[in-house]
Amino acid sequence: MSQIRAIVLRAAGINCDLETQHAFELAGAEADRVHINRIIEDKSLLDGYQILVVPGGFSYGDDVAAGKILANQIKHHLYEQVRKFIDAGKLVLGICNGFQVLVKTGILPFPDTSGQAVTVTYNDSNKFEDRWVYLAPVTERCVFIEKGRQIYLPIAHGEGKVVTKDQPTLEKLQSGGFVAFKYVDENGNEGGYPVNPNGSMASIAGLTDSTGRVLGLMPHPERHVRFTQHPRWTRLQAQDTSHKSQDAPSTSSGQADGITIFNNAVKYAGANL
Repeated sequence: MSQIRAIVLRAAGINCDLETQHAFELAGAEADRVHINRIIEDKSLLDGYQILVVPGGFSYGDDVAAGKILANQIKHHLYEQVRKFIDAGKLVLGICNGFQVLVKTGILPFPDTSGQAVTVTYNDSNKFEDRWVYLAPVTERCVFIEKGRQIYLPIAHGEGKVVTKDQPTLEKLQSGGFVAFKYVDENGNEGGYPVNPNGSMASIAGLTDSTGRVLGLMPHPERHVRFTQHPRWTRLQAQDTSHKSQDAPSTSSGQADGITIFNNAVKYAGANL
């Protein structure tokens, strides 16, 4: 099997590209950081990759709205190429600002002829939220997700609230399997702030598309790819050296929660592309 290649978009203000590149390299892929202008100049660059990633940060300073300018670049210059990329069976991942971008381009969660059906807007707390949260997987079709595994990841955003244009759209997200992750507490229950850190409708923390090969999420899996990045790793290790306690950050193999997203993507691409 040839090595899987991931392309990590760069643009002014993006600041999680190195961590994202590192995460894919830990998962066994070759990862390149490429400025979006280079791809706009030569759209065939995408052909050499199996995974496209829009990482976190504050693209173009989040002027106008979070992720909006980068979303417009993709929408007006690369939308058809990204659609062909997805239609070819390849994978797309958007993290935090990247999630906002995928939603605002209309790539997630589904096309809507009447306009953008979902957006990501200001947190209900009216402040930047920087904390760790529990996520429960909701859909079973998303190839990035480990079925039944609750994970613990950090968030860092001021605009993370997922909202829909109307109730029927929200119902379609839920009934159609478009909700990838929801915010929960350590026991797997939904709740108000801070369990749901931004006020997202239906506690939505991430979305997928109809193929299950596109994932966008607000929390940062690239910031929890090693066991020692967990904020309580020393106490958890002292409590249970096998890491099997209820809120342990890893499996018995010591695998950190965030790396599962990248491992699953690389494994799927290796088996199918």
